[in-house]
Amino acid sequence: MACQQPFFNPRLPFTGCIQGALHEGKTITVTGRVLPGSQRFYVNLQCGSRGNPDIALHFNPRYDESKDVVVCNTMQHSKWGPEEREYPASMTRGANFTLMFLVNRDSYSLIVNGAHFMEYLHRLSSSRVDTIFVDGGVEIQSIAFSNPAVTPPPPQPGYPVHPHSGQRNRTKSHQSKSCPKTPPQWCNATQAFSAAFCAPGFFQTPPPYTPQPSFVVPYKNIMVGGLYPGRNIIVQGVVNHNADRFYVNLRFNSGVAFHFNPRFDENTVVRNSLLKEQWGPEERKGGMPFYRGQPFTVTITCDTKCYRVMVNGVQMFSYNHRHFLLQQIDILEVEGDVSLSSVVF
Repeated sequence: MACQQPFFNPRLPFTGCIQGALHEGKTITVTGRVLPGSQRFYVNLQCGSRGNPDIALHFNPRYDESKDVVVCNTMQHSKWGPEEREYPASMTRGANFTLMFLVNRDSYSLIVNGAHFMEYLHRLSSSRVDTIFVDGGVEIQSIAFSNPAVTPPPPQPGYPVHPHSGQRNRTKSHQSKSCPKTPPQWCNATQAFSAAFCAPGFFQTPPPYTPQPSFVVPYKNIMVGGLYPGRNIIVQGVVNHNADRFYVNLRFNSGVAFHFNPRFDENTVVRNSLLKEQWGPEERKGGMPFYRGQPFTVTITCDTKCYRVMVNGVQMFSYNHRHFLLQQIDILEVEGDVSLSSVVF
């Protein structure tokens, strides 16, 4: 599936096409700043851009009421449904924010600044949504899109393999040596659609679900376009019952920008970078949210200054960038004692 390029610094009010419409596993990530004097702003996921379209999800932080609140609603046939209100707003005036919409089979998961904020059950079919609209007291830096991967990664013949990323016994000797209870898994991004690009006056209904793909470990694939603020990588799978370690690497051609390495033999998650063939200082704090034999969802969000990592919908780690040429970081690796069910980027 082609990856839609992000919108950068759009002027408001902004209307943008969502290529291929919405479908299960797709994410939209909006980064920006709430203006200091903002009264309200909103983000609409809507069905078309002309006339008075139906709005599947109206996300509306309000700062002009007795308490800051986010109001969510759906408009169908020009009529609003019952409001859903969530306190507090979690997006304060004058502050930067990252807002992610993850499309599930029955709901939207709303993630604010890396933390799960709320679920909003579908009232209109998400497959009808082909437009995003933003307006109000807010500055938008980027609107980025991620689609589910639909096929297993092809082998990469002739691709240079760094001596530190070899077999598992070499992994233990050469790789970086550097809490809370796991909540129920709240998203499922294992289904995918083919893309259907929208154009004025044209809409194509996505085809039916494809069978769940198989992801072979060790996994390696190219992230076309590299990283940029707002891009998300979602890895789902199950930890092996006798797991020792596994890792997720975000690589560039001569190193590892972000090495995320749960170690069950040390009961910790190690984060590090391999730059100029040298591992840097390890980061180990933050707890161990993985369990042998249990499923997991890891969401890595590339922010302007750091990576934010959620595990099973809970913000767990942040890791400041050490390699700053984000577009060079275009290789995703997963290796170790896990079985994969889905990889989305």
